[in-house]
Amino acid sequence: MGRLRTARYQTTSYWASIGWSVARAILVSGICFLIIHPLLIKISSSLMTETDLYDVTVKWIPRKLSYQRVADNYLILYREMKYGVSLFNSIVLALLVSCLQLISCSVIGYGFARFKYFGSNIVFALVIFTLLVPPQMIMVPLFLNFRFFDLFGLIKTPINLLGTYWPFVLTSITGMGSKNGLFIYVMRQVFKGQPKSLEEAALVDGAGQIRTFFTIMLPGAKSALLIVFLFSFVWQYNDYHLTSLYLRNTAPLLPFRLQGLTQIFDVYKYSREYVTIVNNTAMLMFIAPLLVMYAFLQRFFVESIERTGIVG
Repeated sequence: MGRLRTARYQTTSYWASIGWSVARAILVSGICFLIIHPLLIKISSSLMTETDLYDVTVKWIPRKLSYQRVADNYLILYREMKYGVSLFNSIVLALLVSCLQLISCSVIGYGFARFKYFGSNIVFALVIFTLLVPPQMIMVPLFLNFRFFDLFGLIKTPINLLGTYWPFVLTSITGMGSKNGLFIYVMRQVFKGQPKSLEEAALVDGAGQIRTFFTIMLPGAKSALLIVFLFSFVWQYNDYHLTSLYLRNTAPLLPFRLQGLTQIFDVYKYSREYVTIVNNTAMLMFIAPLLVMYAFLQRFFVESIERTGIVG
């Protein structure tokens, strides 16, 4: 009788695990489809012609795929967007900002994690509070500050820093850049989770605070460093708000070229359907570098997310 009950229990557990696996697979597949659905639409639309957009029977696959037409679309966009120069400038700016933010947020996060002083918790709360401040609220102060930059009154004749990369450099290196509150929080949690015994051992061996930070703490926070760098790079690469505020819309960057495509093709008096195809194709060209980067760094990124979750 006992063996029969054990066999029934094992059978029930087996089918329950199978059912849960199937339900989980369906749930994950549905979530993945929701995430990649916009990308699939843009890929499908970039392969269509105006006739396919008018045809209600065409949903995903064009009725007649014209490779020459698709190639012409990409070549036209490459020329109109000045894709090579704009892509290079966007990557350089994103690399500059992400590297500076990585340096500043690591130092600031380490300070919050290890050094306690009167009001340190209040200062850290203010750092977190910056995530809740809408960027529109500080647009005018930022614009005026860098339009008439005088370094707290030390420069007699104010300098106009707009139209240069200096606003990005100054805000990033001082920990006041875009989403820096989140990056500081991540680095603070990672450093706080590391054992103090490692630092104490290094101090006993004669290492100073700076050497301990670079040789002991930073190597143990590689996962968080990678996360901060990737998120900072992607957000700066996609940024239009601060970029248009500091550099105006005339800078040769991909967000500006993408924004001005509709006006360019309206001048040429193309049909609305063709402008839709062009916009979707341009979006694919815009996000293609990010997809390539993610393809190469996917394994390291997933490992970093897991380790950061465990440590933090």
